[in-house]
Amino acid sequence: MNQQSTLEQLQELKLTGMAKRYEAIMKQPVHQQPEPHTIIGLLAEAESGYRVHQRTQLYLRLSKLRYNATPEQINCSPGRGITKEILSTLSDGTFIEKSENLLITGATGCGKSFFACAMGRNACLLGHRTLYYSMNRFIEALSAARLDGTYIRWLNTIAKTPLLIIDDFGLQPLNNDMRLTLLQILEDRFAKGATIITSQLPVNKWYEYINEPTLADAICDRLTSNAHKIEFKGESLRKKKNN
Repeated sequence: MNQQSTLEQLQELKLTGMAKRYEAIMKQPVHQQPEPHTIIGLLAEAESGYRVHQRTQLYLRLSKLRYNATPEQINCSPGRGITKEILSTLSDGTFIEKSENLLITGATGCGKSFFACAMGRNACLLGHRTLYYSMNRFIEALSAARLDGTYIRWLNTIAKTPLLIIDDFGLQPLNNDMRLTLLQILEDRFAKGATIITSQLPVNKWYEYINEPTLADAICDRLTSNAHKIEFKGESLRKKKNN
């Protein structure tokens, strides 16, 4: 079997990583090509790396993150409410594997959304599917799912997603349908998925924002149980950029 035939078979089998690495190896002078057992190892390594890369790009695309942020871009200091130790602890993804929530509060412009997106992007790199919604988009998605009959499928998709991010919680008033849906999502995800919430409202104001005692109790209990809480402090980062 000649090299071109082998390359074509790898491509037909959709072993793209292997095909690219095999083609590169075959372009080397014969005396510089690795031993057969080494080639096999290199091909397997290339295919594995290619699939991880493709999966990561798919997760990033489907996540619809607002910012292309990374943990390395986070400005850590005790004065901001986020330290390098906290960032390191969250960046290893253990909170996702343990289905722990992350509640991020602080004034507008202090970097809450950027931080949440950095955690979301990092989750995708670690192999965890992620979904991001601003509160406005969340309400729009709920309304659309109700109208086109995909509500149950939408709920199931969210339930199966390892990391859900809801940004700007508290900016839009909630009607009873939204409250019930939020409770259903949190109930489905309890101990099965991690949720990141960002809000300008302090956590102790969420009960008042939800504005229905029974549902507020249930929602807040599921959000705050086994949750990490970060309160961002300091001046607006947007103002600093404009100065």
